[in-house]
Amino acid sequence: MRSSIQTFDGRFSPFNTNLLSIPSELISCFTLFGITWVAERVGQRCLIASVQNLWNLPCIIALRFWPGANVNQCGTYGLITTLLSYPYCHAIIVGLASRNSGSVRTRFVCAAFYNMIVQTGNIVTSNIYKADDKPKYHGGNGVLLAMDVLAIPLFIVTKRYYVWKNRLREKKWDAMNDDR
Repeated sequence: MRSSIQTFDGRFSPFNTNLLSIPSELISCFTLFGITWVAERVGQRCLIASVQNLWNLPCIIALRFWPGANVNQCGTYGLITTLLSYPYCHAIIVGLASRNSGSVRTRFVCAAFYNMIVQTGNIVTSNIYKADDKPKYHGGNGVLLAMDVLAIPLFIVTKRYYVWKNRLREKKWDAMNDDR
């Protein structure tokens, strides 16, 4: 007997798909605010932002290597809901870029550049899942896994860069006296 929320071919209707996406969207609102609040409270923006990748990592590993992915509908739904509920670090990175860009002119250029990078990333990631990789998308999930693993050290390198850059700024400011 087929489920009442599925169409005749076993797929979910657009309406039911939208209903099934509500939990992850709702949870992600809370995780976004939570991670942003923690980053501001602790003062460690880059390291806290890497929590997004640490959250995603077990889910992507499971999607890539779990034999029940796309076979066990309830398990896959729970896994994808958990994955999509990740704490999105976009607000942290925008704030980090804004605080470290200096003048209004460089802040404008920095914001435009960051927006271009985000949009380029959206274009790239929209091409990860390919039709010839159906139905389990092992190749696409492997690419996501590699990107997720790469992003973790990038946040650490970014943190170290800003610590180094801020030390240079402090030396400049400390070298100045009241006459300058």
